Amino acid sequence: MSRDYSPKEIEARVQQRWETEKTFEVVEDSSKDKFYCLCMFPYPSGRLHMGHVRNYTIGDVISRSQRMRGKNVLQPMGWDAFGLPAENAAIERQVPPARWTRKNITAMREQFKTLGFGFDWSREFATCDPDYYRWEQWFFTRLLEKGLVYKKNAVVNWDPVDQTVLANEQVVDGKGWRSGAPVERREIPQWFVKTTAYADELLKDLDETLGDGWPEAVRTMQRNWIGRSEGVELSFQIKDSDEQLTVYTTRPDTLMGATYMAVAAEHPMAQAAAQNNPGLADFIEECRKAQVSEAAMETMEKRGMDLGIKALHPVTGDEIPVFAANFVLMGYGTGALMAVPGHDERDHLFAQKYDLPIRQVIAPSSGEQIDIQAEAFTDYGVLVNSGDYDGLTSEQAFDKIADWLEAKGLGRRQVNYRLRDWGISRQRYWGAPIPVINCSDCGAVPVPEKDLPVVLPEEVEFDGSGSPLKKMPEFHETTCPQCGGKAERETDTFDTFFESSWYYARFASPDADSSMLDERAKYWLPVDQYIGGVEHAVMHLLYARFFHKAMRDMGLVEGNEPFANLLTQGMVVAETFYRQGEGGRKQWFNPADVEVERDDKGRVTAARLKQDGQPVEIGGVEKMSKSKNNGVDPQAMVDQYGADTARLFSMFAAPPEQSLEWSDAGVEGAQRFLKRFWRSVQEHVAAGPAPTLDVSALNGAQKDLRRQTHEMLAKADDDIGRRYTFNTAIAAVMELMNAVARFKDGSEQGRAVVHEALESAVLVLSPIVPHITQQLWEDLGHEGMVVDAAWPKHDPDALEKDELEIAVQVNGKLRARIQVPADADKQAIQDMALADDNVQRHTEGKDLRKVIVVPGKLVNIVV
Repeated sequence: MSRDYSPKEIEARVQQRWETEKTFEVVEDSSKDKFYCLCMFPYPSGRLHMGHVRNYTIGDVISRSQRMRGKNVLQPMGWDAFGLPAENAAIERQVPPARWTRKNITAMREQFKTLGFGFDWSREFATCDPDYYRWEQWFFTRLLEKGLVYKKNAVVNWDPVDQTVLANEQVVDGKGWRSGAPVERREIPQWFVKTTAYADELLKDLDETLGDGWPEAVRTMQRNWIGRSEGVELSFQIKDSDEQLTVYTTRPDTLMGATYMAVAAEHPMAQAAAQNNPGLADFIEECRKAQVSEAAMETMEKRGMDLGIKALHPVTGDEIPVFAANFVLMGYGTGALMAVPGHDERDHLFAQKYDLPIRQVIAPSSGEQIDIQAEAFTDYGVLVNSGDYDGLTSEQAFDKIADWLEAKGLGRRQVNYRLRDWGISRQRYWGAPIPVINCSDCGAVPVPEKDLPVVLPEEVEFDGSGSPLKKMPEFHETTCPQCGGKAERETDTFDTFFESSWYYARFASPDADSSMLDERAKYWLPVDQYIGGVEHAVMHLLYARFFHKAMRDMGLVEGNEPFANLLTQGMVVAETFYRQGEGGRKQWFNPADVEVERDDKGRVTAARLKQDGQPVEIGGVEKMSKSKNNGVDPQAMVDQYGADTARLFSMFAAPPEQSLEWSDAGVEGAQRFLKRFWRSVQEHVAAGPAPTLDVSALNGAQKDLRRQTHEMLAKADDDIGRRYTFNTAIAAVMELMNAVARFKDGSEQGRAVVHEALESAVLVLSPIVPHITQQLWEDLGHEGMVVDAAWPKHDPDALEKDELEIAVQVNGKLRARIQVPADADKQAIQDMALADDNVQRHTEGKDLRKVIVVPGKLVNIVV
């Protein structure tokens, strides 16, 4: 092998060997502990970005190191292939989404291979494969049988031009993001999965099962999303009517402060009142076109109209006006609320706008005076202006008022959840068809198992106006499985979270053709280490947890949770540069096209566009994105520096959970280190075979280098195996390699300790830079795969020092550092400290009051 480091040649050769020898294909082996490492699978956009490189390198490092520790390691890869981007590309390129998606999969698979990821490609699948979504269709029919799936009308964002439901983020300024048409709030039939049936268990297992395996921040987000609350459901009688208006409140202590009621525009009470009130009907129609996201509800102007109806306060009998309000959603709770403007900010704003009473019924426990008319007081405190309940704390009043309501038959204690059932219907084409046949006589009938999968037609003409499935009689015209009569196939498709909620389990038995999962899933699950972005900390993880529990209850898997440990990696960020264009629009320039000046701390102080030499504005450091044009093409980086450099930089620049700031200098530094590492091994190998290490024959300098080797091994073992702080493990190897470079000892035992140091460095770095280390492993005389070598363990005896360095202080000021035998007692250490020349200069002629000896660390002399 040439002594010149040639990444392109080495990486191609090593990757070919992995493929030929099927190095990373794995089967179940009961003689070994299993380790299932999984990174959240990618959407096949066609090009990798640096976030992909970082995410999958983290997983690969963990997988390879666990394999070296003797584990039976599974690290699979597949494709989250359905979804809106493919439909958008189909419209732009006039090509069917399936064709575009599969072309992208081919391109990205090759990019993954050039980066050297040790995936078991024999388990690969895409979620758009009928063999995959067949089983989620089957699972849906089982959920339907168990009463965990139902259909009901739900309010959605409807684009009247594209004839489709829009996600909240696809509504921009009240208009469809693609069509520009005003979005309507429309009520249409939607399929729901009853995730709320598992709400208690989803909440409980965050602590009881997951514990320290998941970041506390993620568990907190999940807790907040599930949102368990204890409150009271109570009814307000409608004046001159048999009707009651039912609400849920977590603050029954504020009941005496209720001054109005608010219902959703879709509430039956509002709908009935609108029949004889054109103004109210117009307002309800306006509400129908508004966004329905919680974020939009928080920021929108709070508006409403009086229904002309009075509710009767259950305690005082006072008449309370009932409003239709734009901030109340029919899908949340009862679609109605008890408004207490004195103690709720939203209610307060509405009351001020419509000149409604604002009554204080809670006072601060501290006795502080507040102006309830100016601002709502939302904390707990002591009840005032509440009749018999005055003087009670909020906690005491909760129980007293709840008891009274229950005794009178006017209310009951209830546990509620913020969590809502999962709406899985999408009025889109590129997704798995929902396996239901709609019959006018039999209703919604699940497709029989023998007729699954319901295959999505892939060769379609796609113009973006509604789903092509609705225009394909050959797809939607069918017969009812129950009565044989004319019927229509469901044209809605699954939310793409449906596919990503169980892919982790299918990887364990991807070729199972007679069941969703087989016994292999019970061998591999749960996933031992799951890795992905924190942006998926709520929805994806919650749905996957629900799926696992439901599959467990069907006997398909064991255990309560799918992912034993979770690592959420930080973003990849880079500097941004721009110029202000006409109309305030910014033109962003890629950092590669900009020449910068930096201060002595590396901060950018000035920037010029290389093309014209003119200044550009410095936009700061932000997440790599197309919109800011600050991305780096991983393929270009691999072509220029090699995959190992890309991997080393992404693991060395920051710990996994922190943001990684892109740095050209950092990339170049990573390659310089690999070149030095390469040269060190080649020079050592060129000198001939290394002698056998004889620990008993080592001199002081040789012991020192060996000690540094084993200090590195001890640190790397913990950093890579437990803490996942790969950057500090790499730094320890770099320090060792610097020590090897300074070590000038060509004797037999000198070469032996260098050989041990180089082999140790190769083994520790092999999960991170697998190509160069495979070649160096062979150059050091080994035939097999370095990934099959045993993970190196440190020798505790090598860490022991013959001498220790002790700091010597005189009256608290450092005056000397002395070398003492490691086994020296306190008296010997004191004598050597007092004999030091510089110590004597600072103690000469002075009374020695005290000498404090801390063995192994410090001597403090007090004069």
